[in-house]
Amino acid sequence: MRRPGPRGRVVSAAPSATAARGAWSNTRLLLLFMVVNFADKAVLGLAGPDIMRDLGLGREEFGTAQSAFFALFSLSAVGVSLLTRRVRTTVLLLAMALLWSVAQLPMLWTAAGFGTLVATRVLLGAAEGPSAPVAVHHLYGWFPQRDRTLPTAVLMVGAAAGVAVAAPVLSAVIAWWGWRWSFGLVGLAGIGWAAVWVRRGGQGPLAPALPGRDAEAATKAAAVTEAADTAGPALRRILRSPTVLAAVLGCFAAYWHMSSQLTWVPDYLRTDLGWNGTLAGAAVAAGALANGAALLGHGLWERRSARRTDHVPRLPSGAGAGLLMLVAAGAVAVFAVAEPLWARLPMLVGPMALSAVMMTVAQTACGRIVPAGRRGPVLGLVVGVASLGGVLSPVLLGRVIDAAPTAAAGYERAWLLTAALLAVSGACAAVFLRPERDARRLGVAADTAPAPGVHVA
Repeated sequence: MRRPGPRGRVVSAAPSATAARGAWSNTRLLLLFMVVNFADKAVLGLAGPDIMRDLGLGREEFGTAQSAFFALFSLSAVGVSLLTRRVRTTVLLLAMALLWSVAQLPMLWTAAGFGTLVATRVLLGAAEGPSAPVAVHHLYGWFPQRDRTLPTAVLMVGAAAGVAVAAPVLSAVIAWWGWRWSFGLVGLAGIGWAAVWVRRGGQGPLAPALPGRDAEAATKAAAVTEAADTAGPALRRILRSPTVLAAVLGCFAAYWHMSSQLTWVPDYLRTDLGWNGTLAGAAVAAGALANGAALLGHGLWERRSARRTDHVPRLPSGAGAGLLMLVAAGAVAVFAVAEPLWARLPMLVGPMALSAVMMTVAQTACGRIVPAGRRGPVLGLVVGVASLGGVLSPVLLGRVIDAAPTAAAGYERAWLLTAALLAVSGACAAVFLRPERDARRLGVAADTAPAPGVHVA
């Protein structure tokens, strides 16, 4: 019996062990996909001081360049996610990886200046905007509902790992060969991933059927999903549900926080605390590792909780994620005002990382209340709207910093603003993010029956 091929065509039912290997093989590949994705995002922040010096940019201009990444990010996230109803996710993921890799390479040209930087960041954002929702949608084609939290967390760990790997490596490349080669390195890494994906990526047995495809490629699960979609709730009811609204607000704050850290923490450590590039890169990497640990630990905890049979009441996942965001908000506030300065660093590599959990919880929650055939577009819309936090954060915080009498005062105001946003969104998630309740209200059943070999004990 054969496993799903690179084009996502299921030739025959796979034995249990083979299907399980396919599920986790695709998870590992998508983990690397997210590593490269977030290395792409991190490169501008890590090279920021050198870019500002060489191109003669102020912080507001630099923030504008960083925000350019998100100019088409949201529209692309929504538009490409709609294509998941007609184009296989394996093809979409390959196209995105190739496009974002090509977008990095023009900065190797020594004559490339601010205009080229902005243009390439716009293209990069358009290519990377749909990456997370399409990757999650692809992954859910391999795992049933109750087993999705851990692989989703593993996928999101790629975001933290991308920054953790990129920070020391790209800092070294910048120190040895100049900041332009940091762009070249991440571009080449994306091309390498694409080459592996062509050979090893595959469509899962729980993926929804696509119109016009060979009926033999559609599994029974896909047929059931398609029938459920026809009778499912109206899209406007799904999008207006408290779970989706709370998820969007929570992800907005998480994107804001992530973008503010990628853009301004390296500059803050170098200009305000006087650190060199290597030390600043190490601190950013440590913070990213803390993000990864929080995501993976939460994913393992949720999988263990989902499989408990003692029926002991536990805190809803939305409430738990909201409380974690409130803890992160407090940590950001401490990071803003704590004296002495060294007392701030434990916040960066500790509780500030807890806001990242919302990215996993929001996507699994939205995936729960949406029929599989509509999952890609809804996840794309959630990420598209929420990613506006990444658009606004660099430029608005850059203005706050530049408008202050000193850089230190500006950074304090910027971090306190971020803490307030995390606190408000965390409170809303704690109260309103209830996927099981909204799924019952909308009449969306969980796809609890695992595909052969996908359930992992």
